[in-house]
Amino acid sequence: MLAPQRLALSGPTLVRLLARFGDAEVPESRQSISDHLSQWLGWTDAIALSTALSVQAPGGEPATRVGASAEQSQSERVRAALRKAIAGEGAPARRDGRRTQAASQPADVEPDFADFRQRYLALQQAMETDIAALRARLRAALAARAPALARLATVDTVMEQALGARERSLLAGVPALLGAHFERQRAAAAAPSAAETAARNAWLAGFRKDMQSVLLAELEIRFQPVEGLLAALRAS
Repeated sequence: MLAPQRLALSGPTLVRLLARFGDAEVPESRQSISDHLSQWLGWTDAIALSTALSVQAPGGEPATRVGASAEQSQSERVRAALRKAIAGEGAPARRDGRRTQAASQPADVEPDFADFRQRYLALQQAMETDIAALRARLRAALAARAPALARLATVDTVMEQALGARERSLLAGVPALLGAHFERQRAAAAAPSAAETAARNAWLAGFRKDMQSVLLAELEIRFQPVEGLLAALRAS
C-alpha cells in the first residue's frame, strides 16, 4: 500500500523549510492578509495608520533627491554583507566583538546546539539592526521626492512600529525549531563506537547547510519591506 503523499506547502521559503525539517504537516492558511493584519494591529496602530494615510504632506520644492540607483546599490551592499555573514565569510555576527564557534567546531568535540543558537540569534540581531537602518534611509529618500511618497514613507514607519514586535516574536521561535532538527539529526547519526566520532559528526555539515538555508530564507522575508520601498523609488 502506498503511503499518502503530502501536499506541497506554498508560501515563504522559510515556512516550507521549517515544515520540511520538522516533518510537519502545516495547513494552508485560509485567512487573507487583511484578516491577519486585523488580528495583529491594535486599535492604537489602526489610528496611527489611518492618520498617516489621511494627512496631507506639505507641498513646496522637494529636498535634494538621491538617485534611486544609489539607494539600490546601498540595499544590495547591505544584503550582500548579511549574506556573507550568514555564510561565515565575513566578520563574526556577535555585537560584542567575540567570535562565534559553531562554524568551526573541532570534529572531536561533542556538538552542542547552544553554539549554533548563539550564532543564529547574533545573525538575527544583525539583520534586524542593518535592515531597520536601511529602511530609514529609504524612507528619507522617498520623503524627499514627492508628497505622495512622503506619505508612503510615513505609512512604512507606522507599519514597522506596529508589526515589529509581532515579527520579532514569530522569528524568535525559529532557533527552537532548528534545535529540534539538530537533535533529530544527531540521534539519527549516532555511532555505536566512540572511535567513529569523526564519521558520526559528518552530519554536522548537513545541519550547517540547513541552518544557512533557513537564515537566508529569513533574510528574504525581512527584506520584503525594503523591496517595496525600492520599487516606489524606481517608479517615481
